[in-house]
Amino acid sequence: MLQTLNSRSFADPAVHAQGLYINGQWEEGTGIPVVNPSTGEVLAHVADAGVEDAMRAVDAAHAAAAQWRATSSRQRSEILRRWFQLMTEHAEELAMLISLENGKALPDARGEVSYAAEFFRWYAEEATRIPGEYRHTPSGSHKILVDHEPIGIAVLITPWNFPAAMATRKIGPALAAGCTVILKPASETPLTAYAMARLGEEAGVPSGVVNVLTTRDPGPVVNAMLADPRVRKLSFTGSTGVGRTLLAEAAKTVVSCSMELGGNAPFLVFDDADLEAALDGAMIAKMRNAGEACTAANRFYVQAGIHDAFVAGLTKRMAALKIGPGTDKETQCGPMITQKAVQKIDQLVTNALQRGARATTGGAPLAGSGYFYPPTVLENVPADADIAFEEIFGPVAPVYKFETDDEAIRLANDTEYGLAAYIYSRDLKRAMRVGKALESGMLGINRGLMSDPAAPFGGVKQSGLGREGGVTGILEFMEAKYYAVDL
Repeated sequence: MLQTLNSRSFADPAVHAQGLYINGQWEEGTGIPVVNPSTGEVLAHVADAGVEDAMRAVDAAHAAAAQWRATSSRQRSEILRRWFQLMTEHAEELAMLISLENGKALPDARGEVSYAAEFFRWYAEEATRIPGEYRHTPSGSHKILVDHEPIGIAVLITPWNFPAAMATRKIGPALAAGCTVILKPASETPLTAYAMARLGEEAGVPSGVVNVLTTRDPGPVVNAMLADPRVRKLSFTGSTGVGRTLLAEAAKTVVSCSMELGGNAPFLVFDDADLEAALDGAMIAKMRNAGEACTAANRFYVQAGIHDAFVAGLTKRMAALKIGPGTDKETQCGPMITQKAVQKIDQLVTNALQRGARATTGGAPLAGSGYFYPPTVLENVPADADIAFEEIFGPVAPVYKFETDDEAIRLANDTEYGLAAYIYSRDLKRAMRVGKALESGMLGINRGLMSDPAAPFGGVKQSGLGREGGVTGILEFMEAKYYAVDL
């Protein structure tokens, strides 16, 4: 390792800025500035990988593949368990690093580290429970034996909003299954990925099993890896538009794809809901990571009888949030990731206001350094406003009024996305009936948080393919092999 892991140095961005991690070796390199969104200042520079670097990473993953595939599931399990322990030991430094490069408020960053580490613990356990099958054929002519084998080299592409959790959610099952990987984190938040690679090295991950590279021009780099016949898996988390492009590229070599794409989550509050519980859930579902989450509540549909009280309560809570740098211990809402993100949020809000919506709090970008947009509540939002159809990815809560269950279902489903949805009602039968009708891969009933390493995470429609997490997550990195056996 380049530097000893210790509590004084591990949170320092400079420690993780040495560049690419290929075949167990750290390589010098610069080219990509990593900016603190709270201040706009450059924290460090990381290496800018090209196609040649990507091919060396594939070579390293290929060279390590046979031996890693042959390791016992117990050995893989113990390495992942040790990685979990190291993340736990360095949780505060990792949280600080996330806050610095992502802007995330420290409480959110601490929550992410804990959540991220759990994927390593979960898949340390699942590594020893890979399923198989043995049964008779209906004709009685032979026996059916089904085994699951590692799919092969996996390219993992992660976004900036959860730089630790999105990486572990992919690395954990891939390594548990016996695959070697190349991780390409977002160029906005690469330091966390490199920090975790150091912990993986300390945990005993063999050289070449995990490789990490950063690039400012991901198109040619990723396309080159997908074109290599040794690469058999692509796991991507990001926008639906980029996902479509990657699916088309992967189709050229028939690479297996897992896609966790965009969301436009509806949050339904019925007249019989517990108002305070619904407000508690709304704040979690909307303001986790300042709204920069694919599962964030994007559209609040509130039944007429409780609408005004809900808007008043949400406005009071949103207006009370303390805005500031992510590393400030009192901050509850940090900055957006870039100035471009602030501009997109402002465009959506402005469009809604021009169409007749009213901001009960917030409603305009904040002046000064850093990329800040205040917590905002919009009421009287027209159903055809742009904000009703586009993912906000920010601390803005547009509220719409509805009358009947059928109307709520129709409005909630009026989107190309289908990742997450939320329902608040004291009537569980009603909540389950409405939930059954919603076109969504995940549903929170009287809960504002649904993410859990033990549960399958993913969506329907344009929100993706496959599932991450849970007992099914490891099978995304495996292929079933059928043996016809005559005893």
